Amino acid sequence: MINRIENVREQLRGLGAEAIVIDSPANRRYVSGFTGTAGAVLITQKKAYFITDFRYIEQAEAQCPGFEVVRHTSSVYEKMGELLKNEQADTLVFEKDNVSYAGYESLQQNTDAELKPLSGLLEEIRLIKSQDELNVLQQAVDIADRAFEHITSYIKPGVKEIDVSNELEFFMRREGAVSSSFDIIAASGTRSALPHGTASEKAIQSGELLTLDFGAYFQGYCSDITRTVAVGEPPSRLREIYQVVYESQLKALEEIKPGMTGAEADAVARDHIVKQGFGEYFGHGLGHGLGLEVHEGPRLSPKSSQVLEPGMVVTVEPGVYVPEIGGTRIEDDIVMTEDGNKTLSKSPKELMILGQ
Repeated sequence: MINRIENVREQLRGLGAEAIVIDSPANRRYVSGFTGTAGAVLITQKKAYFITDFRYIEQAEAQCPGFEVVRHTSSVYEKMGELLKNEQADTLVFEKDNVSYAGYESLQQNTDAELKPLSGLLEEIRLIKSQDELNVLQQAVDIADRAFEHITSYIKPGVKEIDVSNELEFFMRREGAVSSSFDIIAASGTRSALPHGTASEKAIQSGELLTLDFGAYFQGYCSDITRTVAVGEPPSRLREIYQVVYESQLKALEEIKPGMTGAEADAVARDHIVKQGFGEYFGHGLGHGLGLEVHEGPRLSPKSSQVLEPGMVVTVEPGVYVPEIGGTRIEDDIVMTEDGNKTLSKSPKELMILGQ
């Protein structure tokens, strides 16, 4: 964490600022290591403080190397103001996307420093994963892979989507996950045409596609994979949809590399889907960054100018969703390497026909 503190200080110097307050949960955890739910980080050019209440003092002292742990008894921003006076900081950067207006007012009332709103400073630092982060992410992905292997023996006609979702969640927790990374998607039949079709009471029928989008939240990091399976023999139209998505995803995994923009990466898969006549049914971006949050930078989308670099972790998830017919999405987690990418998730992708 010491290196991360210094990295933040370097960014502050570039902004001409003396201090920054960090209280968004993901950024707070990234820079301090704190896993609790209440506290704020204050970093100046000389000191690093972790400010929390009596419930978390002992935890913060154990988890936050390089930080002076400070207890607040009234407002966290009041205590912050006291510390800033001692530090003689003239400019305080705060996370404008996380601080409420009430919080901003409290900062104003408790410090004479100039308040400077900023967005994306920590998120930019978090784009490149360390080897330690990659190791944890791989474990989170491995749990999801094992969950998929498990669920394929559970799925059969008549089982409800919500039961499949719950079984995935329970399995991942048994394997060491704290929870799922997000609300699990289990969408069958015509509901598979809903990109975010969270699990319902619908019973899965023979001849339907079932899309499963899930991930494990493990040691603070998120995995996120999607597999679409057939339950019983699907009709030819659904097989065609599956094949188009499958081919586009393989093509993207083969071609995505550092130096590409998010838009160029997106186009690899999108161009194939368009050529096959399904372009209007692929309405979301190809992927997103993955780490402490399940959706973070960089984005793989037609509008993304972000250049991909080694160490970035992204999802690759093309999909085709035809209303009243059905849909398919296939998603893997990959890390950018020096000359290409490495796929972290290993679950099979060829069309599986279950429940026969």
